[in-house]
Amino acid sequence: MVAKGLVDKLRSMIGSGSERVALTARGVEQLRAQLRECAEGQGGEVSARARAARLADTYLGLNDQGRHRFLKLIALEFGPDPAKVAKAHAAYQKAVGTPEQWKAEAAMRIAMRSSRIRILTQFNAIPQGVKFLVDLRADLLRYLEDDRELAVLDRELESRLSAWFDVGFLELQRITWNSPAALLEKLIEYEAVHEIRSWTDLKNRLDSDRRLYAFFHPRMPAEPLIFVEVALTDHLADNVQALLDEHAPVFDNRKADTAIFYSISNTQVGLRGVSFGNFLLKRVIDDLKRDFPKLANFATLSPMPAMAAWLRKNPQALADAGIELSLEELSTGTWAADKKLVRSLRDPLSRLGARYLASAKQGGGETGAPFDPVSRFHLGNGARVERINYLGDSSAKGFRQSFGLMVNYLYSPDDIETNLEAFASQGSIAMSAMVRRLAKRA
Repeated sequence: MVAKGLVDKLRSMIGSGSERVALTARGVEQLRAQLRECAEGQGGEVSARARAARLADTYLGLNDQGRHRFLKLIALEFGPDPAKVAKAHAAYQKAVGTPEQWKAEAAMRIAMRSSRIRILTQFNAIPQGVKFLVDLRADLLRYLEDDRELAVLDRELESRLSAWFDVGFLELQRITWNSPAALLEKLIEYEAVHEIRSWTDLKNRLDSDRRLYAFFHPRMPAEPLIFVEVALTDHLADNVQALLDEHAPVFDNRKADTAIFYSISNTQVGLRGVSFGNFLLKRVIDDLKRDFPKLANFATLSPMPAMAAWLRKNPQALADAGIELSLEELSTGTWAADKKLVRSLRDPLSRLGARYLASAKQGGGETGAPFDPVSRFHLGNGARVERINYLGDSSAKGFRQSFGLMVNYLYSPDDIETNLEAFASQGSIAMSAMVRRLAKRA
């Protein structure tokens, strides 16, 4: 009954700031005792479930400061015992090269085992426990920005979540207009690239010339982890407003030879660092090829969300590209109403976009990973930069991020592995000849 009652509380309190209390000095001692009970793991499965339910109930009832203190207690007081680690290490060093080496190695591994994960793993036993842990890590990541002492707990929890959310455990599902309304509402809430403005907009994205796929975990069946939106076309799309036009005629998917991935959204903040987006695209491509054998081209219509941020750090790049407008003027998008400016900015902005994708690196140096997060994702999955699209996104967000520029990344099945290996080993960025020429002219 304790675990069952927790389900309703999880649903009502996660993400809600109401009815939460502070953690008093007496509360800290009571919490410490609860944590010790969980760390010691005494009793059977029923006892473990009841302890985990009580602990989750305590956490959900705390205000933000209380939750921070809760997590800090786990981080600082429930690590490996230094004396046991030192003793086990000494025994291992002594046993190296003898028949006792492997036994000593196992003992050292046990000594290194953290009580932190023993505590957190017990939440798996309760209903909604996996979702509880994912949301708990979302809190942890917020606190980590100003409290680096929580880093050790974050590393351990990320490692466990990576194991629990291994792609082998995930289920790919196609979402349609007939999917449960609660799930469709979550798509509207979680869409992170192109806002879903209405139910009509969502219905358009689920029409016969569209596909929407999501990964689910069996312990979180009502929560999409990541989803991708696909348009079936006969051309390489270059404008997201045209692609999302609710009044455009529905394309005959029997004539489609191109699949455009125009939005990929991670939905769970607490799974940051747990990568499964690349597997999603590979699975979706396989699914699409099965349903539409004529498909020959798989590409994205992608934003460049960090381009303006890069230019704020490298303002000289505007002048080098021959652009006289300021960063602020470009970001407003008001220039797009001036036909003369639109014509004059086409070439320099396109060159600037190509240079950004070709040479902007994290850390500001000439080596390292691409500065743009979307570029890192697609290049890391074996795509190539195919085309820069001038005024590809004329929304306020599109101008604010990249002055209306968008980019097509092309997934060529024959080249994916080669591109991926070159990018991973040498940092080599696969580009079409057209984009490479633009980048050299910038």
